[in-house]
Amino acid sequence: MSLHFDTSDPAERVQGIEAAASAARRGDLVVLPTDTVYGVGCDAFNAAGVARLLAAKGRGRDMPVPVLVGSPDTIEGLAYGLTKAARDLVEAFWPGALTVVVRHQPSLAWDLGDAQGTVALRMPLHPVALELLAVVGPMAVSSANRSGSAPATTYAEAEAQLGDSVAVYLDAGTSGEAVPSSIVDVSGPVPRLLRLGAVDLDTLRSVCPDLLAD
Repeated sequence: MSLHFDTSDPAERVQGIEAAASAARRGDLVVLPTDTVYGVGCDAFNAAGVARLLAAKGRGRDMPVPVLVGSPDTIEGLAYGLTKAARDLVEAFWPGALTVVVRHQPSLAWDLGDAQGTVALRMPLHPVALELLAVVGPMAVSSANRSGSAPATTYAEAEAQLGDSVAVYLDAGTSGEAVPSSIVDVSGPVPRLLRLGAVDLDTLRSVCPDLLAD
């Protein structure tokens, strides 16, 4: 049976972060609030947890799971060959609603799906998410919904779709933006927009003028 914690209550928040961290470490799933939509995640280095996440969402390994981090500095230990564009975008928009796709360090012992040597990284601008990430470290997190269904903007919407496949639900009311993050691929020499989301194209190009967008 899933556990639910109301993070607006200080005591429940402490208990919820502890329960969620324990669940994530053992490979169970956690639903957490972010500044965009609610996410479902686990320890990024727990392959069994990532497999559970893909199964809960009903999606295959051909759609690798993004990773949330709790600090901009974390990207240095996860990414390989960071470009100037990557560093500029992270400095400008983290924490916030921008995901960057980078080459990941070959030595990392994780399995996020068929990512072809890349990983999508984001630092969310949400206090509960950041508290959890500070305890767990990098987490594999995808939107808290079944694949093909609408993203969850409340804990209840996430629970309606994911049910008991999730061990711990952290409830922080309605999420910030009901729009997903923008995604920019900076794994190669030319930055490319993969998804337009909460950060608009003009704002991205104010920092990264060479950004290509179809």
